[in-house]
Amino acid sequence: MDLSNLKPACGSTHHDRRLGRGEGSGRGGTSTRGSKGAKSRSGYKTKFGFEGGQMPLQRRLPKFGFKNKGKQIFKAVNVSVLQAVADAAKVSEITPDVLIQCGVVKKNDLVKILGDGALQAKLTVKAHAFSAKAEEAITAAGGQVEKL
Repeated sequence: MDLSNLKPACGSTHHDRRLGRGEGSGRGGTSTRGSKGAKSRSGYKTKFGFEGGQMPLQRRLPKFGFKNKGKQIFKAVNVSVLQAVADAAKVSEITPDVLIQCGVVKKNDLVKILGDGALQAKLTVKAHAFSAKAEEAITAAGGQVEKL
């Protein structure tokens, strides 16, 4: 087998209908474009969203809201997850780097510790933000809280 023997799979190809090749073809004359108007002429193209002169949808609908470019989006991590990470990684200090290595957060995420769950280990936790309940839980277990 070589390049000269290759053929498309049977039934995968077909001939295009040839338009504008005389009346005998059944598709001569206006070549299925109808008579007159921009659509019948060569080079015709509509603008994206054009609705034939009707007010387009993107202009009919009102604009609303606003995107705050300074908004910080935190990845939430519960205290119960900190306990699991401390047990798995066998560490006493939990930082965003440790959480990244354990697959809890991604590289550029800002970390916020939330207070759901129980904590037995005495941990030093470094994160970008803490909830009040999480700070209580960490300090009650004898640990420390450090905001980055």
